[in-house]
Amino acid sequence: MSSHRLTESELIARFFAPLAGEGALGLKDDAASFSPEPGHDLVLTTDALVESVHFLPEDSPASIARKALGVNVSDLAAKGAEPAGFLLSLALPEGWTEEWLAQFAEGLGEASRDFVCPLLGGDTVKAMGALTLSVTAIGQVPMGRIVRRTNAEIGDVICVSGTIGDAALGLRLRKDPAWSESLSREAKAHLADRYLHPQPRHRLARIVRDHAHAAMDVSDGLAGDLAKMMRVSGVSADIEAESVPLSPAAREAIKADPSLFDLALTGGDDYEILCTVPEKKLDSFLKEADSVGVMMSAIGRVVQGRETPVFRMKNSERRYNAGSFSHF
Repeated sequence: MSSHRLTESELIARFFAPLAGEGALGLKDDAASFSPEPGHDLVLTTDALVESVHFLPEDSPASIARKALGVNVSDLAAKGAEPAGFLLSLALPEGWTEEWLAQFAEGLGEASRDFVCPLLGGDTVKAMGALTLSVTAIGQVPMGRIVRRTNAEIGDVICVSGTIGDAALGLRLRKDPAWSESLSREAKAHLADRYLHPQPRHRLARIVRDHAHAAMDVSDGLAGDLAKMMRVSGVSADIEAESVPLSPAAREAIKADPSLFDLALTGGDDYEILCTVPEKKLDSFLKEADSVGVMMSAIGRVVQGRETPVFRMKNSERRYNAGSFSHF
């Protein structure tokens, strides 16, 4: 640790000013300015992360930074919005070091470049307890084109990006469960990485707004988030459980302990996009997603009713009445 404790101004100048985007004024003012492109609406989202709730104390600073920005960019993508910038509030606990902050800023800068989402401003304060940070992300979408979660229509095909359950399994893996002994080194590494480093599907933003009736990101578990989207749309869902996309690593884990399939469906931190697409647009939607390197899977249909969505197995069916992760 440096013998000279950085002032807030010095801290900002050293670690965060190099990340500042246009309109941030080099982080030398009290506020940034931002003008959306002509004919566009702004889309705003914010998420707070608290140590030991959303990440573990031993997680690397770069991973924490990437997750903080990634979960917000994921929300923007699900609305069909392109990232435009973000604000960061960082509450540092007693004992923070310049080395920790340098690694955090490096990870934040890398994520900012990957997601094309520059830093516009924020605040740094001293925390009396755990490390806490909050990101507010700003996106833009052509006027009136935001994709809401409330517009799912009966007959729509339900699709989800990427693979489901990896992050929840990666978090469980850190407790060294018995089933982990059956996993290959590659499987363990994949699951651990998916928990630590969310992959927001920002490349899908335009494709989602061009094709989807409704969309949201999967942050609190597929089953629970699907139930939320169906409920606010006034409909229900019929899901073919075998169509839910699982990574080879997740399949290894579930083979070792079949009960983990439920965890894969209900665990949080997937940060994939869940959406409903009219059948006439499905082929085009899947092809366009593939063209930007993101796998989309059709897993079921929107159906009439208000019941909790049903997941149909080979010889049974399940409804996850408490199928969503909750922070409370």
